[in-house]
Amino acid sequence: MKIPEKYQFIVALGKALHVYGIPSYKIQAYLTEVAIKQGITGSFIDSPTWINYVFYEDENSYNYVECVLPGSLNLGAYSRIAELTNKVIDSKINNSEINEELNSIHAKTKVINHYRLTLAYTFSAGSFSILIGTNLVSFVFSLLLGAFIYLLVYLTSKSKYLENVFESLSALVVTIICCLLTSIFPNFNLGLTILSSIIIFIPGLAITTALEEITSKSLVSGGAKLFDSIILLFKQFFGVLLGLALMTSLVDIDLTYHLSEMPKWTIFFAIPILSISLLPIFQVRKKDMIFGVLTGVIAFLMIVLFSGYGVLVSTFIGTLVVVGISRLFGLISKTPKTVYLIQGVIMLVPGSKSFMGLSNSFFNPSTTTGSANLFEQVAFILMGIIGGLLFAGTFRERSPKKNRMATKK
Repeated sequence: MKIPEKYQFIVALGKALHVYGIPSYKIQAYLTEVAIKQGITGSFIDSPTWINYVFYEDENSYNYVECVLPGSLNLGAYSRIAELTNKVIDSKINNSEINEELNSIHAKTKVINHYRLTLAYTFSAGSFSILIGTNLVSFVFSLLLGAFIYLLVYLTSKSKYLENVFESLSALVVTIICCLLTSIFPNFNLGLTILSSIIIFIPGLAITTALEEITSKSLVSGGAKLFDSIILLFKQFFGVLLGLALMTSLVDIDLTYHLSEMPKWTIFFAIPILSISLLPIFQVRKKDMIFGVLTGVIAFLMIVLFSGYGVLVSTFIGTLVVVGISRLFGLISKTPKTVYLIQGVIMLVPGSKSFMGLSNSFFNPSTTTGSANLFEQVAFILMGIIGGLLFAGTFRERSPKKNRMATKK
């Protein structure tokens, strides 16, 4: 049975929010608020791979079910859709104009600037290598490998096979290249350069988002996303593991070598550069860029400032500050605070530490204690982030304002 036209805009709105990677509990809260404002009785379920919307009338009910692919995070599209949603809630737009607005949003997301994205991948890899401690040679090759990774990303749009094996293949190719470089440059940091090159795809943010959904009682969606994130991490680690296994059989490689000789002051340049590099990747709107970068920088500075209190406390305080700053910037720019919150949380997430812990466990068994401590830090960071989000009231359901609930006479 076809969904009546008066419900179709809610379906289109929900699908758009899903496509652009908005957490399920937020989608359900958005749609519920829109439905209440429009005088519609409905129930909305959003999971990573399917959506189920039910609309109730006096004598009939309409059920809309569709299988959908997991969404990918797009902060620019989310900001625009949130503005559209608020227009619907405030009755500033009619149903016939909603599809036009959504089509316009979808069209803008398809506009890709390959030059900017190449620079973004390049400098995100380079700046991250500085943050984790490296030398000049490794830094330069981190930049080059970051650009190479975007070439692989571009090729995935041309081949379904490459898209399916991308995580493992990119890690494998980067590992082989890095192993070859160690035979040319004796002071090359192998492990850290590999990690820096693929840091964009380490699912630290995805793991944090999954735990956020689980904490908000969206158990099915959060559990599925958590498992998917773990599998993604193992896909990348498999590529590194396979590459090292192949290369160590051909050349002599010291897997534990690490040399950090970059000046300490370079970190203060690397932090904002990393935040700026993430803007094109998440397609952040121009009006949100400055506040987004500031949020990321403040998040990292909070971690450094309170590092003396331990990783759990510093991450917890950092998250509280990020939530507060995100709300302030959201009020100033009239943009959903989530747009800034995500950019701040990215600077806190423990994806790189998870990857390094796995590496130590497999390649340097003598440092088992160090690996255990690293995994312990990962757990503390995750707890600090989730605890900070929880105490900051991030998981509160959206409640319609009284003036929004007023009906016209």
